[in-house]
Amino acid sequence: MAATRTSARSAGSAKAGAKPAVKAAAKPARGGQNGLQFTPEQELEAYKMMLLIRRFEEKSGQMYGMGLIGGFCHLYIGQEAVVVGMQMSAKEGDAVITGYRDHGHMLACGMDPKGVMAELTGRRGGLSKGKGGSMHMFSKEKHFYGGHGIVGAQVALGTGLAFANAYRGNDNVSMTYFGDGAANQGQVYESFNMAQLWKLPVVYIIENNRYAMGTSVSRASAQQDFSKRGLSFNIPGEQVDGMDVRAVKAAAEHAIKWCRDGNGPYILEMQTYRYRGHSMSDPAKYRTKEEVQRVRDENDPIELVRARILKGKMASEDDLKQIDAGVRAIVAEAAEFATNDPEPDPSELWTDILV
Repeated sequence: MAATRTSARSAGSAKAGAKPAVKAAAKPARGGQNGLQFTPEQELEAYKMMLLIRRFEEKSGQMYGMGLIGGFCHLYIGQEAVVVGMQMSAKEGDAVITGYRDHGHMLACGMDPKGVMAELTGRRGGLSKGKGGSMHMFSKEKHFYGGHGIVGAQVALGTGLAFANAYRGNDNVSMTYFGDGAANQGQVYESFNMAQLWKLPVVYIIENNRYAMGTSVSRASAQQDFSKRGLSFNIPGEQVDGMDVRAVKAAAEHAIKWCRDGNGPYILEMQTYRYRGHSMSDPAKYRTKEEVQRVRDENDPIELVRARILKGKMASEDDLKQIDAGVRAIVAEAAEFATNDPEPDPSELWTDILV
């Protein structure tokens, strides 16, 4: 009798009463409590960018509910520290590629919030001319090579970006993001093999938010320590507290340097958590409200930075309120632009097509 298999991409849910462990990384990266301290400027930089992503995603959820955003929409709320910490360690020319939960990555790469939001609403000023929507944006200028809708497909493409850098002889690194669900895809391991065989400069960032589409990692993954997924290819890896931006930045600096120095690929498992459902259509009944609230109360990435800023007297409550007001104004401007910008001309159906 064939064994029953549970796919990490399955929307099948665990019992509502189940309470999978939600905790920080078992082996935190160098940083955070283990040594790396931010300057006041770095704390404020991280706070502003994570807050921008959070407020942008909250507004995106509102606009989706109003029918202004169509199709699929996957929010990054809760995972902000991962991409912000990684980008704080990158340099000009480093490539970023990810899956369909991509709005936060685009903002962290410095893409215009108006262009991102206009793409969400399918408008002419969107970063893919209104033809890609939430999951398919691109910016060669910012070295952002997409949101990709096919689970795990970006891993092979990110490996290809690393091959291009190696071929050209520069020292740029490909930062290739994927989730715990995608980590079980076959093409991921084909990519690992080639990347190590050819010593390609690629950091594989596994954003382990614990549920893939709706299946807990404990039900879908035989090896739940994703930092070990490259061991059979001799690819080193480490687990990182993905809720602490300092730990993320410390791990990123080590991994990126490893790649720049010609040592081949590196794996970072970011132990993070998403507060919303997999997508806007997901009621998230596979976990309890108490579990989500516990993470919000005890380990929110933005609140952790906010508390450090106030404790260290790097800024006052009023200063942080002004930062929040400024961020909200940026997001409101983006939403206004995305609501009133014209839709693409029908002739755009025939552009950007390779035959």
